[in-house]
Amino acid sequence: MNAAPDLKNVELDQLIACHECDLLMLKPHVGHGQKASCPRCGFSLIVHRVAMERRSLALVVTALLLFIPANFLPIMHLTLLGQTSQDTVWTGVHALYATGMWHVALVVLLSSMVIPLCKLLCQLFVLISIRTRQGLSQARALYRTYQHLREWGMLEVYLMGILVSIVKLVSLAELHIGIGLACFVGLLLAQVWLEATMSPHQVWDALDGDVDARD
Repeated sequence: MNAAPDLKNVELDQLIACHECDLLMLKPHVGHGQKASCPRCGFSLIVHRVAMERRSLALVVTALLLFIPANFLPIMHLTLLGQTSQDTVWTGVHALYATGMWHVALVVLLSSMVIPLCKLLCQLFVLISIRTRQGLSQARALYRTYQHLREWGMLEVYLMGILVSIVKLVSLAELHIGIGLACFVGLLLAQVWLEATMSPHQVWDALDGDVDARD
């Protein structure tokens, strides 16, 4: 990889800049299963996953199947002073709203349910467009939207809050973990794996028609 190329003799689409250190260099050719790293800081510039489209489709469908049970099935069963309650993500949002903290309820609703679902639907549409070669312009717009939404989905923060609550409540009441927590963890893992599998440069190349992501 050649660093600091002569800009007068190189086309703009032949260049790539490192997101971490801003080093400008010639865009390398990367085959499937290979990656290119910045020679200055080691940041991964381009990663081409093998069978990216099929693996990403499987993960996004898995995440969508887990979304409903993760948010609406009981995360925990709590028994305190003879009273038993079942807590879900949705009942948590409803409880916050009912106690007058509608702004907190809105943030939790958006970060734990609405935005993660929108991200998954954007990814699904993009992958279907790559596979069918239909609606590529809309897919490009949705993928840009997805990039903006990435920072607003906070499932891992919500999961950490659930775990802290479990640790604090276990000594005060009888507590049983519900299947909703397993689904929530599965949803989080599926999304993390999907983020790692769905290589951005590979997706953009496929949307532009330069690379077949189905290899």
